[in-house]
Amino acid sequence: MMFRRRQPLSRLNRIRAYVWPRSGLRRSWRYNVRRLQRIEDSSYSIAAGLACGVAVAFTPFVGLHFVLAALIAWLIGGNIIASALGTLVGNPWTFPLFFLWTYQLGHWLLGGAAVRHLPDDITLRYLIDHPMRLLLPMALGSIPTALAAWAVTFFPTRILIERAQKLRRSRIQEGAARNQPSRKTS
Repeated sequence: MMFRRRQPLSRLNRIRAYVWPRSGLRRSWRYNVRRLQRIEDSSYSIAAGLACGVAVAFTPFVGLHFVLAALIAWLIGGNIIASALGTLVGNPWTFPLFFLWTYQLGHWLLGGAAVRHLPDDITLRYLIDHPMRLLLPMALGSIPTALAAWAVTFFPTRILIERAQKLRRSRIQEGAARNQPSRKTS
């Protein structure tokens, strides 16, 4: 293939690259911000899509984040690509914090009745045998968290995207004016 490595990465190196990119987190972050700014769509659509992705990242349904974000973005007229970028908020560094927060909030919202006694180490077998002991509080706690994350993401992003689009349009117009041949009248 044309763009493949000569020496494929080992599984351990692929995991390392996913958790900590070789080019650095800052460069990766800037790249995604630039991608977001260059989407050709309305500021509402981009901000709504991004906010949907961020909101869905707080839910415990990890395998479905892209699909859920795209579906919600489509329903409210948001940009689907921006929703996919928004789900990047959920990553191996943030998921433990998100899950702990949503579990605690859901537990509190249920009045502490949801969890009787959790074992000290929760295994996959325990999750399969008792899915609602963790999933119900996390799902319930993710609803207000996702709504708050949506609002906190949407409004500032819309303002920033409007400014970036206006600046980009003015730069394009200046460039076009500079490249246009001037006509002299005699």
